[in-house]
Amino acid sequence: MARPRTHDEALRLKLLDRAGELIAAEGPKALSLRKLAADAGTSTTAVYSLFGSKPDLVNALYSEGFRRFGARMARTPLTGDAVEDLVALGSAYRASALADPHLYGIMFTRSVPGFEPNEDAEKLARETLKPLETIIRRAIADGVFLDVPPETIAVGCWAIVHGLVSLELTGNLPEEFDVTSSYERALRANASGWLRPQASGNDPS
Repeated sequence: MARPRTHDEALRLKLLDRAGELIAAEGPKALSLRKLAADAGTSTTAVYSLFGSKPDLVNALYSEGFRRFGARMARTPLTGDAVEDLVALGSAYRASALADPHLYGIMFTRSVPGFEPNEDAEKLARETLKPLETIIRRAIADGVFLDVPPETIAVGCWAIVHGLVSLELTGNLPEEFDVTSSYERALRANASGWLRPQASGNDPS
């Protein structure tokens, strides 16, 4: 009879989620492999077997965060309307952050001092931006958006979603602020600001 596998994918994800929660709640110094193993009901041997060293574990956290984020971005329904599609991707960004807030800091704020993702993790992170880049490049090529470097628009879009989501996650938005509707309105206003004027010969680009 085959020996059952105990160091499986379910345990790997359980350990990653718990590790992210420890860092988010208590800071990176709270991430002890012994404590992590105890919290997950397993052994330090299992942690080492699945991840190797502590830096490898943090790299796996970073990669897992972007894997989930990328999957959510990739399955976002798009319409072909550049403004609405940027709003849809921005909403997917927020949904991903709210679903995995314990991974968000590791992905976007480098909450573990000294951590640098390895080459594969960085490649995975860049791949998640492809839907955003595709929409922007197509809109510029089609004369829908201003003729500016695509990176200018991409960074502007990322800045507004990251800023609002970070304020939400840290509880720094006013209590009376209607997050969902105001968030979408802010995203739409930002995306619309990149539209090329259609009825005027003046191009502010």
